[in-house]
Amino acid sequence: MFASTFPTMSLNLVGIIFLADLSLIAQRTALTGGSTFMDTFVLCPGLHRQQDAGNVHGGEYPAVAAMTTGYVFRVENPATVNFLQRVGRTGQLTTLSVTNIRNSNQAWLSRFMSSMDSSVSLGAVMAYLLAVGSTIAVSYLLVLTDDWWGLLVLAALMFTRFINVLLIQSRSRAGWSGASEPGVAGDLLVLLSQDRWVRVKGYVDDLKAVTSGEWLRDMTWVESAVSGFTTLLVYLNVALASNAKLSGQILLLLLLVGTSGLLGLVNMLTQGLQMHGNLITVDGSRRKYRRRLDMAEALIKETGRDDWAVRLGMINPSQASTVKGGSAENAAFNETLTM
Repeated sequence: MFASTFPTMSLNLVGIIFLADLSLIAQRTALTGGSTFMDTFVLCPGLHRQQDAGNVHGGEYPAVAAMTTGYVFRVENPATVNFLQRVGRTGQLTTLSVTNIRNSNQAWLSRFMSSMDSSVSLGAVMAYLLAVGSTIAVSYLLVLTDDWWGLLVLAALMFTRFINVLLIQSRSRAGWSGASEPGVAGDLLVLLSQDRWVRVKGYVDDLKAVTSGEWLRDMTWVESAVSGFTTLLVYLNVALASNAKLSGQILLLLLLVGTSGLLGLVNMLTQGLQMHGNLITVDGSRRKYRRRLDMAEALIKETGRDDWAVRLGMINPSQASTVKGGSAENAAFNETLTM
C-alpha cells in the first residue's frame, strides 16, 4: 500500500478575509442614507469600515448653481456627491429628480430593509434577502455540526455589524439644512470632476435636504471608542476562526465571498439614493453636448437668466445678457469678489 502524499487541507488563516478592505458596505450605507437592523445579517469583508461611509465621495465637493435664483454654492453631502459621481457621464447632462417619500409606504419599509424603494429592481431585493438568508443558513449549519467556535466567530461578526448599524443610525439623523421654503420649486446644475454635468430638480426644501448640511455627524468620544472596539473585535476574529472546524471555516469563507458578490449586485442594481426621507432618481435620458458652452447656452435659453453661468465660470461676464440675472447683477457680484 502506498501512503498518501496529498497534504492535509488547512484553512486556519481563513479569518484574514474579514480584513479585506472592501467598500461594499460603505457604498450601501451611502446609497440608502443610513442602515437598518436587517443589515446585521449582511456580512462581507470590510464590515468594520462602515463608519468610513462619509468618505465614499473621494473628497470632492462640486460647485452647484441654483438656476432659479443665480446663487452658487457646493454640494456638502458626501453621499449625494457619491451618487452624482455614480450616475454622471463625461460630456453628458444627466437629469435627476428629488421626491419626498417621508410619509409614503417606501419610507416605512425602508426602516426594516434598506434596499426597499422604487429605484431598486426585484432582482436587487431578492439578492439582498438571499444575503440575509445565507447568514441564517450558515448559523444553522454550524449548530448542526457542533462547531461552536465557528458559531462564536459568526456571532462576533454579527455583533460588530449590529453596533455599526446603531452608530450609523445615530450619526445620520437629519439636522440643519437651511431655512425652509415650502412649495418653491428648485433647479440645480452640478459640475462634477471629469466633465460630468448633473441637473437636479425638485422642491427647494427637498433639494436642501439632500445637498446641504451634514449627512454623518462626527462621532463623539464614546462612539469613537465603541467603533474602535468593534474594529479590534474583527481582528480578534481572525485568530478565533482558526479554532473552527474545517467545515465551519469553509462555510465562513463561502458566506463572506458569496455575500460580497450579492451585495455588490444589490449596489449595482440600485438606481436611486435615499437621503433624509427623499429619493433621488434619474429622470429621462442623458443629453450629449459637443462642449460645455453649448450646454450652458441651452440652459440659459431655457431658464431665462445667465448669472449662474457667469458665477460658475461657464461664460464670460462680457457674454452676459441684460435680462434678469444678466450683466448688471453679475457686475455687482464680481465686484464683491474683488473686495
